Amino acid sequence: MSGILFLVLRILLTAGLYAFLVWAFLLLWQDIRQQAALLALRKVPPLSLVIQREGGPAQIRHFNQPEITIGRDPACECPIKEDTVSARHARLSYHHNQWWVEDLHSTNGTLLNNEPVSTPTVIISNDEINCGKAKLTVLMAGDNLMPPTQQLPAEEKSA
Repeated sequence: MSGILFLVLRILLTAGLYAFLVWAFLLLWQDIRQQAALLALRKVPPLSLVIQREGGPAQIRHFNQPEITIGRDPACECPIKEDTVSARHARLSYHHNQWWVEDLHSTNGTLLNNEPVSTPTVIISNDEINCGKAKLTVLMAGDNLMPPTQQLPAEEKSA
């Protein structure tokens, strides 16, 4: 009689354990779906780059995507026609609520405020990124996203 009682208790305990595990996994799944929905709604803050090439007029480019590749390759989001810039020179990426810059093993290296970039580094507004001889000034949301007018030639302001 006690053998049957222990068998029934073991079956009930096993069923209870499985029910608990299913409940826990359903709660985790629901939480992951909520977090994914929140991340999908989160927007990347706009970023603008003022590109100054050696001997050329300044250009301003606006971006809304979370990853921007800088380089000489026309497939890059920010192509720069400069011989000292590698095909895929640097990457700007938005994650952990911050913009980051990283060098993509370029030939001439990437400088952030005249310091070499060896690991991904957080950037802020008005930081200067040097890719070869090209100089990029970062402007972020919350700023005017337009540089002072004295930095751009007249033909750039009208464009």
